[in-house]
Amino acid sequence: MPYVNIRITREGATAEQKEQLIRGATQLLVDVLGKNPATTVVVIDEVETDNWGIGGESVTTLRKRKA
Repeated sequence: MPYVNIRITREGATAEQKEQLIRGATQLLVDVLGKNPATTVVVIDEVETDNWGIGGESVTTLRKRKA
């Protein structure tokens, strides 16, 4: 039973986009590893940009600077 965990920042990924991620990740495991899609689990975690850091700064701070 494959388990895939996708983490993205919480910024408005639509339900449709999340469905596409789930379908795509599942299909990738089918195509590459021959896994059964019925037993493939995909979880999407959405993380607040204040809780996601790159280079010692939060994504919130980095994006404010770029704006």
